[in-house]
Amino acid sequence: MMDDAIDAEEFGPFGAPLFDGPEARALRRVGVIDVGSNSVRLVVFDGAARSPAYFFNEKILCGLGTGLAETGKLHPEGRQRALNALKRFAILARGMEVNSLTAVATAAVREAEDGPAFEAEVTAATGLSLWVIDGPQEARLSAQGVLLGWPEAEGLMCDIGGSSMELAEVSGGGVGAAVSGKLGPLKLQSIRGKANRKTEIDAALDDMAGSLAATKYDRLYLVGGSWRAIARVDMLRRAYPLHVLHEYTMTPRDLRATLEHIAKADPAVLSKQSNTSSARMSLVPMAAEVLSRVLSRFGPKEIAISSYGIREGLLYEQMPEVLRARDPLIESCRASEAASARLPGFGRILYRFIEPLFSRVDARRRRLIRACCLLNDVSWRAHPDYRAEICFDNATRANLGGLTHSERVFLGLALLHRYRNKREGTPFAVLSPLLNQADTQQAEVVGKAMRFGAMFSAQDPSLMGALKLYPKRGELELTLPPGDGEALWGEVAEARFRSLANSLGAAPKLKRPRR
Repeated sequence: MMDDAIDAEEFGPFGAPLFDGPEARALRRVGVIDVGSNSVRLVVFDGAARSPAYFFNEKILCGLGTGLAETGKLHPEGRQRALNALKRFAILARGMEVNSLTAVATAAVREAEDGPAFEAEVTAATGLSLWVIDGPQEARLSAQGVLLGWPEAEGLMCDIGGSSMELAEVSGGGVGAAVSGKLGPLKLQSIRGKANRKTEIDAALDDMAGSLAATKYDRLYLVGGSWRAIARVDMLRRAYPLHVLHEYTMTPRDLRATLEHIAKADPAVLSKQSNTSSARMSLVPMAAEVLSRVLSRFGPKEIAISSYGIREGLLYEQMPEVLRARDPLIESCRASEAASARLPGFGRILYRFIEPLFSRVDARRRRLIRACCLLNDVSWRAHPDYRAEICFDNATRANLGGLTHSERVFLGLALLHRYRNKREGTPFAVLSPLLNQADTQQAEVVGKAMRFGAMFSAQDPSLMGALKLYPKRGELELTLPPGDGEALWGEVAEARFRSLANSLGAAPKLKRPRR
């Protein structure tokens, strides 16, 4: 039985897990339908509410806002396609027993003359009530989506859709000023000439910036399909090895080079190379013009891509504050351990066992090591010959929030070493440029410490013994507890202890109990 007495100390600032509490259970199987100017999408969230899994995710590029600037009305073909998609989504949501379904409509529906008629048609055909939000609401919800993945986000959120663009300040776990402007690619297509578009874009940005608290922001968080398509092109141009868009970062210099590349390239070629639909890619050159002016106007030092936006922001909207305050990485890892590990709860015991080896690391690294321990056993069903590689691939490509790309690789490498001493010939070789030598070495230590600690996985903390590192003496000491703890020591445990000590550049020292 677990020793619950260590809970308060062990969980520390993260608190007791909430992934299976009443607040989180109320947010299970939450559905969001997003009726945008370019696409209509249904997302159903499930799993750990603070870092949700995508139970269902389907998008139809309808082009509702195509031609809106000229006609003032929704595109006829796009309108019918959107209605067909919404009929399908309503049926699917019922079949999936979604306990909360919100349908939200943005710029195209709120601005079109026939928007109210479309709303009524949707309700009559599907039973759905469209929540038509205004620009500042859209900006706030998109910024909340950023906060779902980045609780510590500081900077300016920029969300581009087909017919509008939203800006919102994020800081201290909250959303500040939020504003919307008519800078979507579908709007700009009606303006002839790049110089004319530049004038229009700059004027709109100046108007939007007047509602913000600052003129410059160190970090720009990009939300929206057109921004993500640009990021894919940037990855291709830079031969970036990890194809995970969330928390992908770019410097202004790199991004400007990519924007210039897009301006000169054939959209059909870019579409094929980046695996982006032709409908989406047709909007990218116009979006690139907007992004170039955004960079000039706000001067960010770093640009980050967020895969989370308005849909995740709607989920965040429903969260009680106690759940919002949780760490998305830790909550997700706890949920994974509870669902998939052989011995749920052993991860925190393992963390306490190896913690003395990392007394000098900062809080963010401790958090990452804790995540490693929680995930140390979730891939046990994989074939033993491929378990290390599967652990690495799962960690580096998992749907996790609050995790930079280098941290993803650290997590994957530590879990790889949980099952394998050497990394030669593994998928790490491709992603190794994302991790510096010191972090690579530390991830190996974490993995080998977990590999050694797993030798004592009797789910009883009293059997684990105690590790102590003496850097000045160059010694790694293990004190064995008496009785069953000493009996768990054997040849394999000794070999793993020596391997751990070697990774630390220390000599192994064993202290047996006095008799």
